[in-house]
Amino acid sequence: MNMLEIPTKTHDESRQGEAYTPVGEESVLFSKKFYIESYGCQMNFSDSEIVASILHQEGFGATKHFEEASLILLNTCSIREKAEQTIRKRLTEFRKTKEKKPDLLIGILGCMAERLKAKLLEEEKLVDIVVGPDAYRSLPTLIAEAETGQKAVNVLLSREETYADISPIRIDSNGVTAFVSIMRGCNNMCSFCVVPFTRGRERSRNADSILAEVQDLFNRGFKEVTLLGQNVDSYHWYNESTKTSVNFAELLEKVALISPLLRVRFSTSHPKDITDDVLFTMAKYKNICKYIHLPIQSGNSRILQLMNRTYSREWYLAKVDRIKAIMPDCAISTDIITGFCSETEADHQDTLTAMQYAQYDYAYMFFYSERPGTLAAKRFTDDVPEEVKKRRLQEIIQLQNELSKKSYTNDIGKTFEVLIEGESKKDSTHWKGRNSQNKMLVFPKKNYTYKPGDYVQVYVQDATQATLLGEIIA
Repeated sequence: MNMLEIPTKTHDESRQGEAYTPVGEESVLFSKKFYIESYGCQMNFSDSEIVASILHQEGFGATKHFEEASLILLNTCSIREKAEQTIRKRLTEFRKTKEKKPDLLIGILGCMAERLKAKLLEEEKLVDIVVGPDAYRSLPTLIAEAETGQKAVNVLLSREETYADISPIRIDSNGVTAFVSIMRGCNNMCSFCVVPFTRGRERSRNADSILAEVQDLFNRGFKEVTLLGQNVDSYHWYNESTKTSVNFAELLEKVALISPLLRVRFSTSHPKDITDDVLFTMAKYKNICKYIHLPIQSGNSRILQLMNRTYSREWYLAKVDRIKAIMPDCAISTDIITGFCSETEADHQDTLTAMQYAQYDYAYMFFYSERPGTLAAKRFTDDVPEEVKKRRLQEIIQLQNELSKKSYTNDIGKTFEVLIEGESKKDSTHWKGRNSQNKMLVFPKKNYTYKPGDYVQVYVQDATQATLLGEIIA
């Protein structure tokens, strides 16, 4: 599932449902305030930064407190039924606020907006504004329309929109790491996935605009960027003026060359598209992080065929071998869906053995939930009982916990270069930061004068299932 989603997982990076304030912005300077929550994938968080920029230009300042807002927005996810239920519950809570504050506008953005526009507007009357992922530029007009009492909707998909000319406002940023969207949409018609229907066809952003955005981030003190796309490896931009093109390996190199002090990450990779050129580029540059998110979804070839993943079990595991041959120190994470249509116990066992073969460092794991409008919903019967799905999911989680614990324990005694991202949430006397393999390290500040954005060498003394614990080596 090339969704960069935040489901049940074995590490603690979830930011689901947070509200954001743009870095350095004093919202008291603005006559109007907006409050935004983002759910689901990193693309949604990136889109919220684009929305913040558009609203900022219209005189809206951000607030972390929805009670202060004249506009409440939820950037939504449709990938799982549970996500939609969570958002519906939140919308119901906000409608109660609107009863006391009639001028309050409530809007829904993203994938749910496109899929459930009529229901949310007319049947349930939960929102005033509905905006699809390709229509954020129309927000000012839609807000003005909603202020007159009309329901405002724009969910049109685009074959061109990439928001390349909009400089995102880095909302609630740590000032060290940032997301940079390099493409939108998806051409992979995985049978379980709603993305092609809610985000449209794949289109790549102008490479020059990407490099300009990354350069600007670095000039402002950011030390790490994550290049985002539903399938970054299929990035391909054609420059009409020069009659030349840029593929993902070339873009990755161009970004890495901005500065050796700038770390580069990317997500997500479709196994069929990650090439040797990408792998060799990663190996060539120290500042391209040695970490790949490579969704397998299932370890059984028959199920993969039903999912329309376009690769077999054997082909995928050979790709894992290739990654490790070129970069022995590369960490690999994955997505797994259990309980897909017609999955048997033998199919499930194939997933477990594939996990053991790949030795994933961590994983995003969930059981199949049928999404209306997908190819699977039209073609197949969701015939695996929910209790079986839950039991299989628990077995997958248990195995991944063991693999993660092994991976982290193996790092005890090693020294890593770590980019300090900020203070540990649990202890302000400790810093936190990640290594190249995307593993979180926590270590005491002591009397050093380091600050967020600095690189430090950290010796690992201990490990939990999701965190490395160590000491700075002066």
